This record gives sequence, structure tokens and C-alpha cells, in this order.
Amino acid sequence: MNATGLTIAVPRGALMGGTLDLLDGLGVDTAEVRANDRKLLFEEAGIVTVRPSDVPTYVEHGAADIGVTGKDVLLESPEREVYELLDLGYGRCDMVVARRSGDDAIGESLRRLGRARIATKYTRIAAAHFAATGRQVELVAVKGAVELAPLTGMVDGIVDLTATGRTLAENGLEVVESIVTCTARLIANPVAHKLKAAEIDAVVARLREEAR
Repeated sequence: MNATGLTIAVPRGALMGGTLDLLDGLGVDTAEVRANDRKLLFEEAGIVTVRPSDVPTYVEHGAADIGVTGKDVLLESPEREVYELLDLGYGRCDMVVARRSGDDAIGESLRRLGRARIATKYTRIAAAHFAATGRQVELVAVKGAVELAPLTGMVDGIVDLTATGRTLAENGLEVVESIVTCTARLIANPVAHKLKAAEIDAVVARLREEAR
């Protein structure tokens, strides 16, 4: 077990580096995790590494006491029974609506057909956004590179997560609406939050102090 006394779910990918730096600051030895990008479970360090979208699942079912994932993941999976404890501030991205540059296909479809077709990996976030703004859309779930969908004419626009907008621009797309800004969040298992309250409170207090 690590210095926190907790098992921690660490997201692989873009948030991993920032999360390991955060754990270093808490006195957790992350050297083995950094040295082995194929291994998933690090028992001595009290770390399990999973996809960001799987972090809430592992935390909810008690495989980890706490974990780090993006706000986008939490918004897309509200059924997960986890406590969101802290905005960690790093991994900032924006959930946006984008379309082909200079082409108002979304507006034209809404005016002509009464609904637009939108491709996204984030169907719940997209559905909630368009419903809140009184627009009807047909959502097309895409798992891979969503930028391709409007370029082929399959959809009028997309909802996607972007850090810099560079990939959108390189594919001839432009942002037309911002939905929500997403950052890394600390989450906890509800049972662990009660049984290991002192340990979790200590971690939260340390992180808040460092953020000042």
C-alpha cells in the first residue's frame, strides 16, 4: 500500500502524466508505473491503471478507493455511483460543437428539416446540450475519428472534446459553440469515503493546499 493508505485508479492516456505528478506530491512512488507502460496493476504502489472512461467503474465497484478522470467522463456516465471530490485543474479541454469551416450545415438542416444530424462519442452530453437549447438532433455514435463524419457529408456537425482546436482546424472544421470546459476530477467510492474518511480527507486537504 502507498503513503496515502488508498488504492488509486490512474487514467491512462493524456491525464496520466499529470496524475502521476500529483501522486508524487502525495508521497506515492510512481517510478514503476512510469517505467512500465504495459503493466496495469501495481500492487505495492496501490495503483491500478485503466482507460479514463473506466475509472468511475473501477471506483464504483470498489476496485479502487479513489481515482482520477475527466469531467467529460462523469457527465457522460452519470449513473456511476461515485463521489466527485475535487477539481484538479489539469487536463483542461473544451467540449464543443464544430462544423465544416464556412458551412452552416447545422443551421440549414434545422431550418429545412427541423433537425440536424450530429456525430459524437459523447451522446448524452450532446443530447442534453441540444435539448437545453431547444433544437432537435439525430445523434450518430462514432467511436473513432469523429472529424471525418462531416467531411464525408454523413452529418452536419460534431460534438467533440478539444484541447487546442488544432486537429479540428487541420481537418477543415471550426468551433461554433462551446458546451462545457472539462478538467481532471478526483472521485471516490462511496463506501471507502465512509470507511477510509480520514485517509481520503487527508488527500483532499493536501491537494487543496498545493493548489493555493
